[in-house]
This record gives sequence, C-alpha cells and structure tokens, in this order.
Amino acid sequence: MTITQEDELDGMKEIGRIVANTMHAMSRAMEPGMTTRELDAIGRSLLEREGALSAPEASYDFPGATCISVNEEIAHGIPGDRVIAPGDLVNIDVSASKNGYFADTGASFCLSPKRTQLDRLCRDGKRAMQIGIAQVGAGKPLAGIGQAIGRFATARGYTLIRNLASHGVGRSLHEYPEEIATWPMRDERRRIDKGLVLTVEPFLSTGGRWASEGEDGWTLYSDPCAPVVQYEHTVVATERRAIVVTLPG
Repeated sequence: MTITQEDELDGMKEIGRIVANTMHAMSRAMEPGMTTRELDAIGRSLLEREGALSAPEASYDFPGATCISVNEEIAHGIPGDRVIAPGDLVNIDVSASKNGYFADTGASFCLSPKRTQLDRLCRDGKRAMQIGIAQVGAGKPLAGIGQAIGRFATARGYTLIRNLASHGVGRSLHEYPEEIATWPMRDERRRIDKGLVLTVEPFLSTGGRWASEGEDGWTLYSDPCAPVVQYEHTVVATERRAIVVTLPG
C-alpha cells in the first residue's frame, strides 16, 4: 500500500495501535505454566474487543488468532497445548485488520530466569530492527535495509535467516513489495516510494541461516538449529523518516 491521504494514515495508525497493544498485553500476561493456546485466547479477546480480525486466520486459515513460537520454533507457531516454561524464548507475532487496513508486529521475549546469551540476542534483535527502520525513507534504496542490518549482524557475530523477509502491508497482510530482504542483496535495485507501507522484521540468530517448515505445515524451525529472535514493526515511508504505526497507546 502507498498512502496518499491523511485518512489512510489514520486507518493504519488505528490498526497499528491495536496489534501493538494486543502483542504487549499478551507479553505481560505470559507466565510459566500457561499453554500457548491460553495465551492466544488473550490475544483473540483483545482483537475482538477492538473490532479487529486476525489476519493470518482470515487470510490464510491459520489455526490461531496469533502466532506463538517457543524455543526451537522460530515463526508461525500454532497455539496449542505446549506449556510455557521458565527460561523459554517466546516469539509473539500479531497481525490483524480493521476497516480494510492491515498491520503486523512481533517481538521475542526471554522468560526468567534469563540466560545471558538469549537476553543479549533479544536486545540485539530489537536493535537490528531499529537499524533497518532507520534506512526507510522516500527515495532510499530498499537494499539499504538489509545492508545496514547485515553489517550490524556480522559485526556482532550473528547470522540472519535468509528466507524470511519483510514485506509490503496495508490493504492486505502481504503485498507489494512482497520480498524485502533483511540481509544484504546485491541485485536489489528497487527504491522506496513516498507513503509506502512495509514491515521491517529481521530474524537474528546465533547460527541459523534458513527457516524450514515442520510437519504441521505451518511452524518454521531454524536450519541449522540455533536460537532465533524476530522483532517487527509496520512503518510508513515519508520524505524525512519512517513513521512507526505499530506503537502501543
């Protein structure tokens, strides 16, 4: 989606606030002993209260209102009977629509007792996302996002999952530009249009390079096996900077 009118930006900010509030409320409610299905039910209730529809459920018939991935699961985890345990690494990804506008956000959380390596990975994963967002602006190269994140990851000794990309969003969950690399891509020549709505969501790892699909047809795992974190915002490109619409409020 490319925003050209103020009411379109207002619509994106409304759904962005809803998914952000939902994701953060789920993170605050999460505790050892609860199942991922129970956590998902909290997210569903919050979305319904705001008159929003789960995007993965409505768009792709995903078996849950939100995606919850634990430890070895790195994305698209199906809410179910898995019990969240102390020290787990949990990713919560919330995307939804309201009044024809879609927004997408996600974050990874380390439950106490926190392991030093995972805690550092979480901090650096969030920083990698922020570095990518700083490259978003009208007229700037799309490749700049992946180049900047790649430099940061290499300098810190991390790898990036290279088949899970950022994407356009706004009028649907995934739209043009459908594949925005969050790793260096030499042959990427596209530029960012003013008003373009997109996600920035690097998957930072201590060794993983690819996402492989599990037997359930949804859940993704790191190959080679290694911890992975994901942080994601939906942003709008302007002439000066990126407007982050997935902020709680």
